[in-house]
Amino acid sequence: MTQGAGQEPVVRTATLRDFRVPPYARVPVQGHAAEPTSADQLPTPAPAAEHLPPAEPAAEAPAEAPVTTPVATPVAPPMPATAPARTVEAAPSGSLPVVGAPLSAPADPTLLLGRRVAPAYTGVTTSTTGSSIVSVATGHPGSAFPEGGLPEGYTPTERDLPIINRGDTVQVRVTPDAATAPDPAATTGDGPGPLYVVGDVHGYLDELVAALRAQGLVDENGGWAAGNARLWFLGDFTDRGPDGIGVIDLVMRLSAEAAAAGGYCKALMGNHELLLIGAKRFGDTPVNSGAGTATFQAAWLLNGGQKHDMDRLQDVHLQWMSRLDAVVLEDDHLLLHSDTTAYLEYGETIEDVNETVHEILNRSDADEVWDVFRKFTKRFAFRDEGGPQAVQELLSTYGGSRIVHGHSPIPYLLGQVGTEESENGGGPIVDGPHVYADGLAIAMDGGVTMAGKLLVVQLPLNG
Repeated sequence: MTQGAGQEPVVRTATLRDFRVPPYARVPVQGHAAEPTSADQLPTPAPAAEHLPPAEPAAEAPAEAPVTTPVATPVAPPMPATAPARTVEAAPSGSLPVVGAPLSAPADPTLLLGRRVAPAYTGVTTSTTGSSIVSVATGHPGSAFPEGGLPEGYTPTERDLPIINRGDTVQVRVTPDAATAPDPAATTGDGPGPLYVVGDVHGYLDELVAALRAQGLVDENGGWAAGNARLWFLGDFTDRGPDGIGVIDLVMRLSAEAAAAGGYCKALMGNHELLLIGAKRFGDTPVNSGAGTATFQAAWLLNGGQKHDMDRLQDVHLQWMSRLDAVVLEDDHLLLHSDTTAYLEYGETIEDVNETVHEILNRSDADEVWDVFRKFTKRFAFRDEGGPQAVQELLSTYGGSRIVHGHSPIPYLLGQVGTEESENGGGPIVDGPHVYADGLAIAMDGGVTMAGKLLVVQLPLNG
């Protein structure tokens, strides 16, 4: 492209996105903000290319081209501190501004975009200052905001993933009794206790506490109540929801309490953990995205990054996330976050994969960390005709007879679309995990970010 006299080359930025975020929600990270100097730096609307199904149903998006439409690095002024939160309908698709149009913040920059507001955790008082680790006896199990209030600057994101309408898959109904705790004989014996997995949480702390209580894993104060039970989180604790740091604090605390009771609570590395680590460490440092120049800050904002989470992020959170494993094998179930075969690029054994990812994070090379994030952001490798073969490739390499993953929301795999005006209050219908790929894969992301369900399920599944 030939530049005019006196013009500098146009710098384009390509970023990976799960969901588009309204332009007024693109809040700069503290310490990395910069004012736009030209129209070229304003965001360009584009479809969530990271989620677009590949041209061939069985093919996964190539690693060299995570997005098809480069966009400019999104930069916007900080959110007003006094803007109240209210609920309105989601803006229609395609309503984002085009390049060259000025960014105008609405009167209320904390619009909820049709999302339901989660009820506050009841029965305890809440502290939102300092660390959000609160005593079981005196505070909320995480750091939820009091009286159903939302944090300053909370910006839920639009839900615009493509719909994959499949008629050959099975959804397992899970309707646990909220008052039923795990079998005492199973949780007090000498051997390992029952195994549970948790899908993507994305900052919805109240829903997480309710789901854990429904399975008898925590008590009314949010403390570990499952003895020697084993609990695995499949990753993606932050972004989009109101209290991502509170979720991390809760999981960290439950890990210590479960170990003291003879069980354990552990977590896997999700792509949003990699994204948050990168946004904190590297900010707006340019990285080679494989499709142009990108930054972690821009990608974090486009993927629903919340300023109040970044403000409360501490070294202890970064250290904990950096040590998470990417793949584990539990009771013949291969647990991983993303429905992708990209894990095979990091080693021929589970130990090799986890060691390689940890080494990359320890080296703190922005390009290397971005490459891991880019590959772990791929999805849909297990669907359609080639899905069973992709699952078998992972199982034959790492072991196990079934894969259990999060990352790709079940409502989109099932072709369900929730509407805010429906008689039952709106939202997709998710009763339980999604079993597919000839029964070899179990999807656990119930779509809590789109008014779906946060899943906590005991393995193996019955039926």
